[in-house]
Amino acid sequence: MLGEIRVRREFKPSVDYGSVSNLLLYSIPAFLFSLWLERVWAARHLSSGIRGYENKDTLASLAMGVGNVLISAFSTLAAVALWKVAFDHRLVNLGLSHAASIWLVLFLAEDFCYYWFHRSHHELRLLWAAHVNHHSSQYFNLSTALRQPWLTPFTGPVFWLPLAFLGFPPERILFAQAISLLYQFWIHTEAVRHLPAPLEWLFNTPSHHRVHHGKNVAYLDRNHGGVLILWDRLFGTFEPEHEPVQYGLTHDIQTFNPLRIAVHEWQALARDVRRARSVSEVLGYVFAAPGWGPDGTSQTAKDLRRAQPLQIHPETREKT
Repeated sequence: MLGEIRVRREFKPSVDYGSVSNLLLYSIPAFLFSLWLERVWAARHLSSGIRGYENKDTLASLAMGVGNVLISAFSTLAAVALWKVAFDHRLVNLGLSHAASIWLVLFLAEDFCYYWFHRSHHELRLLWAAHVNHHSSQYFNLSTALRQPWLTPFTGPVFWLPLAFLGFPPERILFAQAISLLYQFWIHTEAVRHLPAPLEWLFNTPSHHRVHHGKNVAYLDRNHGGVLILWDRLFGTFEPEHEPVQYGLTHDIQTFNPLRIAVHEWQALARDVRRARSVSEVLGYVFAAPGWGPDGTSQTAKDLRRAQPLQIHPETREKT
């Protein structure tokens, strides 16, 4: 269906690790220039109800981003080693073709893997502790895109293992991830309200991603897609923007300290585990959804939505 795939004994990657790194490094000046432009725009539109920028918050986001880059410089080596083992034991040779259709398959497959990586990091407490840093800002702007977690570089690579087993070499997986990361930068903005309907239906857009960063009950654990919003529509996690977004966490942390931002949920998780009265409670605190508690004390996203069902917009696909 995809055409004949010619397998070669020695595969020479069309994208090397250096080009992937350069793709992101060359984007940094564009990121910073975009931040400056948006900041100028935001200063002129604060009266319209947008959150705009706050200096300490922006610096905290930038510090988190720098930390993520430094950590990723080492974790990527481990990820590549893991994918290389899977690639050497691949089940098919899908990724060894240079056909345009194969690049499309890689794009769709990588975005699918990203969806489940992202969704899992919202729905399992242990993974949420690694990801929560990205949601800790009560502002939503391009600097928020750079507020990257410090531990997801270690918890994430396993979600892209299927690509290696399908025959996509590590450098192609890295390249696809880089494209996704670049795309997701621009959707962290209040400057773009809504795109034409066909684009809003297919792609992850600023309006969809504002929902994802909202702590409104109807918006919790919604719109996990990377480039495409299609997976959320398909798997019942889509929610349109239908009420003003309140950004941040259900229990906000009042700090701009990057280290505190990075570890606060791990500290909370450790406290919960210490007070657990049984092994089942320990497992619940670690592997259940964030907000889970024993003895009917849960306040997970699903619990909160059930308590306020009328806030759910009729377009949402999940039945609660």
